[in-house]
Amino acid sequence: MYRDIPGKLRELIEPVIADHGCELVDATVYRRPTLVRITVDNESGDGCVGIDLCAEISREVGTHLDAAEAIDGGYRLEVSSPGLNRILAREKDFAAACGSTVKLQTRRLLDGRRRFHGRLVDFESGLAQLEVDGAIVGIPFESIEKANTIYEFSSKDFDNRVH
Repeated sequence: MYRDIPGKLRELIEPVIADHGCELVDATVYRRPTLVRITVDNESGDGCVGIDLCAEISREVGTHLDAAEAIDGGYRLEVSSPGLNRILAREKDFAAACGSTVKLQTRRLLDGRRRFHGRLVDFESGLAQLEVDGAIVGIPFESIEKANTIYEFSSKDFDNRVH
């Protein structure tokens, strides 16, 4: 989640990403081996960030991380767009995903469970309203550990098939 990005890391990479006309969605540092995974989106939020732009951002972010010695030892850096099963890391991501099928995991048990899968009906004032098994469940944003949309394929996805 965006709010969980360490402050120093965010301060180093967010201006670089903004200089490329993009927004930082999420950044996670995994250990053993060290991997820095960054998700960026364009300012319109449609997820269309090309591979060349991701590579450009990666090179510049890597230079900044190295110059600041922000990561101990060697590391691998991945920069990508949100993808089909779009990561939801900011409140604005949840607001934009209303009507979509999502899966999310909470930090602690909520109604006896941590994992939820259903349609995001509404997101307002920091509360996600998720329709799960015919019932509406309110999940506070601060309780969400991770969340993604689930892309639903339709016949339109296959209209341009090569015969």
